[in-house]
Amino acid sequence: MTTGTDPLAPLAELPGVPEAVAEVRKAVDRLYGHRVMRRRSSEVTSEAALRGARASAALEGADWPLEEVRRRSDFGGDPEARTVGGALRISAEAGQLLSVWRHAPLQVLARLHLLAVGDADESAGRPRRAGEGAADAFPGELAAAEGVEVAESGTGELPAAPDAEEVAARLDQLSRLLVARTEGAVGGAPALVVAAVVHGELLALRPFASDNGVIARAAQRIVLIAEGLDPKAICPAEVGFAELGTAAYREALRGYLSGTPEGMAAWIGHCARALRLGVRESTAVCEAMQRGMV
Repeated sequence: MTTGTDPLAPLAELPGVPEAVAEVRKAVDRLYGHRVMRRRSSEVTSEAALRGARASAALEGADWPLEEVRRRSDFGGDPEARTVGGALRISAEAGQLLSVWRHAPLQVLARLHLLAVGDADESAGRPRRAGEGAADAFPGELAAAEGVEVAESGTGELPAAPDAEEVAARLDQLSRLLVARTEGAVGGAPALVVAAVVHGELLALRPFASDNGVIARAAQRIVLIAEGLDPKAICPAEVGFAELGTAAYREALRGYLSGTPEGMAAWIGHCARALRLGVRESTAVCEAMQRGMV
């Protein structure tokens, strides 16, 4: 039983959000009811992890064919290979971090960054310090250091990443909210809304020196597992974000950054569409398994 008010609950009532939540719930339930899930759910989970990692890396500019990702074993070469390798490591371990996430989400974020960059990087596993910039101002692009805004032709600019002090304060606030939900102190907002906020906040903060996009999408996946919407991690929303494209992704994030009801609703709606496309991807996998093609 909850004992407090969930600050995210009002977001669930924004125009269009209840419908988006209902549509996602229906799509996810339909996938979980697929006959293949009765006996081969672990295979679907593994395939979703692979496809999600490939798509997340593609959004960072490492757009490799799925079969190339599947067959490769060495990801220590060029920057694209390292990006793909980091996305795969994150995707493989994300589900195992659930128990830690419930009580120490910032510890999980640090672990995700370490998985992304490797322990040879001096910034691995820690948020940016004062004076350090974020290498990626937005998924799919090589951005300038913190303080340099990135333009999108005809649609305005995304703001620079916040400084390290603001990042630390907002990460602490986000962590407290997530832990309070786990402990039952607050609750009420649907899983889709919580996941969208975590995803958007991490993209807005860009808390690490690199790989923030991959980490934000992995955090969304963990929230969807933890909140019970996708407990088997078979709905790779990353596939949907890649299919919708970086221009739409950027524009939706701009809505989140605006903080307006319309902007927040647009961001949540974008996350919902991406998740439904992820459901469609795994449904196709289930259908292929049923026909004996996989």
